[in-house]
Amino acid sequence: MAREEYTLKTNDQIIRMCEAGEMVASALKAIKDNIKVGMTSLDIDAIAEAEIVRLGGHSNFKLVPGYKHTICVSVNDEVVHGIPSKNKVFKAGDIISIDCGAETADGWNGDSAMTIVLPGGDAKLAEVRNKLSAVTEGSLWAGVAALAKAKHLNEVGAAVQKYVLSNGNYGILEDYVGHGIGRSMHEDPPVYNFAVRNSGPKVVPGLCVAIEPMVTAGSKATKVLGDGWTVSTKDGLDASHWEHSVAVHEKGIWVLTAFDGGKADLAPFGIVPVDPRNI
Repeated sequence: MAREEYTLKTNDQIIRMCEAGEMVASALKAIKDNIKVGMTSLDIDAIAEAEIVRLGGHSNFKLVPGYKHTICVSVNDEVVHGIPSKNKVFKAGDIISIDCGAETADGWNGDSAMTIVLPGGDAKLAEVRNKLSAVTEGSLWAGVAALAKAKHLNEVGAAVQKYVLSNGNYGILEDYVGHGIGRSMHEDPPVYNFAVRNSGPKVVPGLCVAIEPMVTAGSKATKVLGDGWTVSTKDGLDASHWEHSVAVHEKGIWVLTAFDGGKADLAPFGIVPVDPRNI
């Protein structure tokens, strides 16, 4: 196995990453506050772009060769990497995963994703879709909580998988995983959403990663659509994607892309995150 190359961050650098994370959190909140039936995925892309620019940053998704948008928008059976379009109009009851990234003026990155189920439509389908999103989000927080106590990084994936499978017969994508983050949006080491044989890197202060479970209502098998970007389920069933960027430092962890550092969502696990700006 090739050695994974990545750089541990100092506390001062983690503090700079807090700014990037909060830009992303603000952009996703702006979308959540404004998204509605009849809007297009291009509409919410503009909302995210405006918020990141207002805060003095720029889109790191646009730094990916060939990608021209600030967010990825994946609807219903689309899992990740959906391209915003004026032709993608939101309907009542749609389950929509939105992935967003930002980079500060001095080059530090944040990356986060959320899933929204629009109101209306078939009530039974809405219940199923809301549960899928809740299970995916819950598995994300189970992974973050595991990171707070882990000796090795791959304990995160085992915790994510355990949570997902204990809540239903869901699929967990294996071809797409989380990643390190810092000067680039995507760095080593990989962060799996399932149990693997090797233990992975040691969890030590300075490790910064993006944990991002991608969960399906059926099979984990996917396909890439004709646009060359959008990843969809092969069986046509729904999917959900949640993600946070998280920093490990000398006093604990801090969820960089959550306004409260993850305090509310980690409380049920007995984890109290520590703000690196207060150390």
